[in-house]
Amino acid sequence: MSATIISGKAIADEIRKEIADSVNEVKQKINKVPGIAVILVGEDPASQVYVRMKGQACEKVGIASFEYKLSKKTTEEELCNLIDKLNNQEEVNGILVQLPLPPQINEDNILNRIDPEKDVDGFHPVNVGKLVTGQDTFFPCTPYGVQEMLIRSGYSPSGKNVVIVGRSNIVGKPIAMILVQKNDRANATVTICHSRTKNLKEVTKNADILIAAIGQPEFIKADMVSENAVVIDVGTNRIDDPSNEKGYKLVGDVAFDEVKEKVKAITPSPGGVGPMTITMLLYNTLKAFKKKEGLN
Repeated sequence: MSATIISGKAIADEIRKEIADSVNEVKQKINKVPGIAVILVGEDPASQVYVRMKGQACEKVGIASFEYKLSKKTTEEELCNLIDKLNNQEEVNGILVQLPLPPQINEDNILNRIDPEKDVDGFHPVNVGKLVTGQDTFFPCTPYGVQEMLIRSGYSPSGKNVVIVGRSNIVGKPIAMILVQKNDRANATVTICHSRTKNLKEVTKNADILIAAIGQPEFIKADMVSENAVVIDVGTNRIDDPSNEKGYKLVGDVAFDEVKEKVKAITPSPGGVGPMTITMLLYNTLKAFKKKEGLN
C-alpha cells in the first residue's frame, strides 16, 4: 500500500491564511503592518527566483516587503552599513540577507550584524543559543516548517525516534534542537547521522520519523526505511534529464517512487518542505512585529 503524501503546499496555504487574518486584525487595531527587508547581493538565478517568491508571498498576506538588490561587487562594509540602517528603521521588523554571498563578503560577519530582534531567519548566534537552551526565539524557517508539517499532518514527534540525515547549521542541527525540546510539540529522541556514521542503514531503519537533509539526490532508498516510518524530504537537487525540455528535473534526497511504496507517510520534493520555508519566514516576521508592538 502506497504511503500517505504529506502536502507542504496545503499546510503552507493553511498557515498563510492564519497569518493574513492576523495581519489584517492587527492593521485594524493599530493601523500598522509587519515589514521585512530582503537583501540580494549579485545575480544568482536561484536566489532571484526565491526573492521574487518571497515578495509575492508577503503581498498575499499583507506584509510589507522592501527589496534591496545590490551589485555582486558590493563590499562587506557597504552591506554592513545597509544592515545598520535597516536595524534602526521602524517599519522593518525582519531582515533577511539572501545566501550565498559573493566571496569578498564574510557570511558570518553579515549574519551577526543583524539585530537579533529582527533576525527572522533564526541564524544569529544569540537566537541559536536561545534555541539550544529552550528559550523563546525565532526558529530557522526550514526546520520550523518541518515541525509544523509533522504536527499539522498528525505525526507528532513526541516520544518518537527521529533520525536526521545531515548535520548542517541551516537544517540538520536546528531540526534536532527543535524536536528534542521539552514541550508537547517536540519531546523526540533525536539521532543525527552524517558522512561518518557507521552502519547508517541500521540507524535509519530504526526511525519512526526520518528527516533527509543531506544534499545528495535520491540518497535514501527503500531498504533504509521501516514500514511504519514517516519520511520528511528536505532536499532539492537538480539532476540531468534529457527527456525534460529544460534538460533537468528536481528531485529530493529520498528516492521517492520506491520509498513511498514502503513507508507510512512521505513528503514529495518539490512540493513538500519547500513551500513551508517561506511560510515560516512570514510567521517569524509577524512574530517580530507583534513583539515590538507589545501584542504578544
